[in-house]
Amino acid sequence: MSEPTHSSNNPELNDEALAFAQKVFDLARNGDAEALAPLLDAGLPVDILTSNGDSLLMLASYHGHEAASRLLLERGADPELANGRAQTPLAGVVFKGDGQLVKLLLEHGAAVDGRPDGGKTPLMYAAMFDRTDMLDLLLAAGANPRAQDDAQRTALDYANAMGASAAVAYLTARLEHA
Repeated sequence: MSEPTHSSNNPELNDEALAFAQKVFDLARNGDAEALAPLLDAGLPVDILTSNGDSLLMLASYHGHEAASRLLLERGADPELANGRAQTPLAGVVFKGDGQLVKLLLEHGAAVDGRPDGGKTPLMYAAMFDRTDMLDLLLAAGANPRAQDDAQRTALDYANAMGASAAVAYLTARLEHA
């Protein structure tokens, strides 16, 4: 009987690699910074992606895990790395409404008006989901309320389209006084 080879044609190794990757993604999703740190120290790429394009940072931050998000950012995770739906980690945390993680991502280089090709700015997500607390935080951090997506829509346009009345009122007042 021959020894298993290390080629990509070996289904046992492929299954092991996939199981390991799933474990790593679960560690980020569950915020286990203590278990992630030695893996990163051993050479695990900090910007490894799921099949949906979610990075470890996207998983950790979207699920509200500040310690794991901080660890990943300190180890060089790209805060602008968008997933397969053209969403950045900052857009994800804005949707979830986690002000602490918004601040952490901004402190570590997330662009307040970051918008991947085909995507929306974090302010647009805040407007769509009527998150005036997030609108306030992003605008205080320098977000441009007049920023446009590829179709020239603004955060106010998205708020109107979604029936987000508090966001419409908030943005309208901000734009009138700007």
